Amino acid sequence: MTDKQEYAAEKEFVDEKFDVERSSVILEEEENSPIPEVAAIVSNKDDPTLPVMTVRFWFMAVLFSCILSFFNQFFWFRTHPMTISTLVIQLLSYPLGKFLARVLPAGPLNPGPFNIKEHVLVALCANCAGGTAYAVDITVIQKVWYLQDYGFLANFLLILMTQMLGYGMAGVLRKYLVYPAAMIWPANLVQVALFNTLHKDEDLQPGQWSRFKFFCIATVGMFLYQWIPGFLFPVISSIAWVCWINPKNHVLSQIGGANGLGVGAISLDWNNIVAFLGSPLIVPWWAQVNIAMGFFLIAWIMVPIAYYTNLWEAKRFPILTSKLFTTEGDAYVVKDVMTGGTIDMDKYLVQGPLRISTFFALTYGIGFAGLSSMITHTWLYHRHKLVAQWKQSRTQSEDIHHKLMQAYPEVPDWWYAGLFVFMTALGIFTCEYYGYMPWWAVLLAILISVTFALPVGLIQALTNQQPGLNIITEYVIGYILPGQPIPNVTFKTLGYISMAQAMTFTSDLKLGHYMKVPPKAMFWAQLLGTFIAGLVNLLTANWLLKTQKDVCTSDNKEFSCPSANTFFSASVIWGVIAPNLMFGPTSIYNAINYFFLIGFVLPIPFYYLKKAFPNTWMDFIHIPVLLAATGMMPPAQAYHYTNWLAVGFAFQFFARRYHPEWHLRFTYVMSAAFDSGVAFMVLLSFFIFTIRGASMVEWWGNPAAEICRLDSYPLMAPRNGKDDPWADPELEDIPKYVFPMAYTPFRTDLPALA
Repeated sequence: MTDKQEYAAEKEFVDEKFDVERSSVILEEEENSPIPEVAAIVSNKDDPTLPVMTVRFWFMAVLFSCILSFFNQFFWFRTHPMTISTLVIQLLSYPLGKFLARVLPAGPLNPGPFNIKEHVLVALCANCAGGTAYAVDITVIQKVWYLQDYGFLANFLLILMTQMLGYGMAGVLRKYLVYPAAMIWPANLVQVALFNTLHKDEDLQPGQWSRFKFFCIATVGMFLYQWIPGFLFPVISSIAWVCWINPKNHVLSQIGGANGLGVGAISLDWNNIVAFLGSPLIVPWWAQVNIAMGFFLIAWIMVPIAYYTNLWEAKRFPILTSKLFTTEGDAYVVKDVMTGGTIDMDKYLVQGPLRISTFFALTYGIGFAGLSSMITHTWLYHRHKLVAQWKQSRTQSEDIHHKLMQAYPEVPDWWYAGLFVFMTALGIFTCEYYGYMPWWAVLLAILISVTFALPVGLIQALTNQQPGLNIITEYVIGYILPGQPIPNVTFKTLGYISMAQAMTFTSDLKLGHYMKVPPKAMFWAQLLGTFIAGLVNLLTANWLLKTQKDVCTSDNKEFSCPSANTFFSASVIWGVIAPNLMFGPTSIYNAINYFFLIGFVLPIPFYYLKKAFPNTWMDFIHIPVLLAATGMMPPAQAYHYTNWLAVGFAFQFFARRYHPEWHLRFTYVMSAAFDSGVAFMVLLSFFIFTIRGASMVEWWGNPAAEICRLDSYPLMAPRNGKDDPWADPELEDIPKYVFPMAYTPFRTDLPALA
């Protein structure tokens, strides 16, 4: 096979040996999906008589939705957050469903064996409850930083409206993102393979483990192992060996430190690896390559050049941080520039302009570019498909799966339309009555969300990556309502998360499409999971805010809320200070606005290069995915990315290519098992130790302070002489026995850096 043929095969997600081994169904009919990977995994047969919304389903759906929404909201507050994936629920609900089918009396409450469609519906409900409600962060910053409390009912209505509005949009998107065979939604294929695996008798060789046995053993193994980096020996969570060479060297600490560029930093903690980017075991390798290129270009090329050339006085601030500063390099005290919840220009002129790290400013610019590139990319690559699909959506079936779904009554369009209108009305009432923002802002936020839903959906359906609208929404409202942080974050949440929820709902509809679950059953299951999640998320957040001392601050080592801190910083940048002062003509960050134009133009040359050189590596370049690579930074750190990519390479490239049989049988199961093991350990540790104020004794594997501290200090001392990193007494206390082979005595004759 030639190199071009190999590239073409990889582009179409087709590795012949991989697809043959991965097939979890025996295809007996000639007609199948035109997408080879889908044809190999998704069954082209269906049994419409299987019961779906049984008592077993209702019991497990409510149970697992409550558990998943509590755990994920709890973990989101932690200094090292994590997310339990729906794969865990898939695996845990299977034996429980079998057990219920065995012990419940036969009859209407127990209509035969636990079947695959019941199982899928439980997972769909839990998936809607799996993500933490974005609007919870509004409640958090109001209570912690702005000292406001609109009350539980106001908070819950806001969460409910922002989480459910997207479902009405999904009803329209299904014609373009669910019915077409080309919209594969790669993450769903993982779940389909696992469902088929669990419900199909495995043909095991002597001594060969079943997937469920592997899951149980891997879960227990990870549970036991996680006590080492999570409690006993936390140093191995981020082994920044580069800065160990000389912990007192400022530049070396910035380059190799875990809070710096993380060059060479190694993490042996699964919780750290998946904390912000999710599991690297389920993202296609070609998408990981785009993420890697984007990360290296932005974090390891653009940021160091900008920082060490002192762009925007970069050296006066830490190299990677979302914190806010004055022009002098001191912490920016937000309350000192506000009166009555809005900016006071007289006070602002006294404290001066807001400054952020150069990296933080560049990430906003990259976000601008990613958003505009998404529009250009969608037009160049997908315009013909969209027009054709619009013409065919009412008259033609896409493939065998769409034809099989005709056996079930479709959800009437007015159900989706009614839900959309009701949630819009609820949003207008909630925002106006409780003072979150004006009614017209609700309509404008929804308009932005609706406009970008289809382009974002096309990208996610093909790449499993979702560009966000958070930056453009806060940018728009920041110009319209300057100086008002709560309206700003409310507008951002509504405009961004309703689109993101539409993607979640649409993805689940595609999973149900693959598994032939009745559409009306999916409709009610998704609404149930979303309602439970909003309620449990808010209750969990309020519980932690009341019971944890110094929650969401650096004084609380367990619950410092990195995402809420970034959310608060954004509320100040875009809400209090507002984009006109922050990025307007008089600001030193004004050049950031040109990234809109850069992103809009960037996909064009790559599009024509691809046409000029077909079936080459140019086919794999996806500009929106590349630019969205660092979208989680901050709060994610650079070493989170490098370790995530290393693990992804090991499994999605090396294991997939050289050990396909093992990869197909166990990789996705292992991902779910590791998530489960870590979750059990973290919860047990919290209720045994953290809640009682107990902690591991200090020793060289659990030092009282970070070994490499200078990565979080500016290279130049503040102009007023405060917080000089060279004068930090704690840096003198790094014990010499920590790493005796690498320790270099602190030099007192270092020249002043200016």
